[in-house]
Amino acid sequence: MSIREAPLSDFRPDERLVRDSDLVTRIGLCELRLMKDKRWPWLVLVPQRADVSEVFDLTPLDQTMLTFETNLVAETLKTVTGATKINTGALGNIVRQLHVHVVARSEGDPNWPGPVWGHGTAEPRSAEETKAFAAKLLDALTP
Repeated sequence: MSIREAPLSDFRPDERLVRDSDLVTRIGLCELRLMKDKRWPWLVLVPQRADVSEVFDLTPLDQTMLTFETNLVAETLKTVTGATKINTGALGNIVRQLHVHVVARSEGDPNWPGPVWGHGTAEPRSAEETKAFAAKLLDALTP
């Protein structure tokens, strides 16, 4: 068994995650990032641990925190968007750094009910749209 707990200072998000998403906040274990594709309300949780590619690479406590934060973000996203379904997934075939996608889906959205990955071309949000959506998320996350 390989369990790693690198200091937060050694953590750096993968450059592709940085390029394709905006940092919203740091929750506890994870960075919460908003994908730069306005076709879907699409969040990514990135555990702030260096050299981690699988959930089982995390300590048991970090695994618990990741589950808690994923559920917290999923519930918040459903509340903010009114989505029909919240999809979560940790694929990592292209970006190996552990990250969890949390995507709000509704009937009639692009490629419903198919997957969001590889469908069409990303449509960027304006800076104002990004700021407004991030503010809604932060307001809903704050008790």
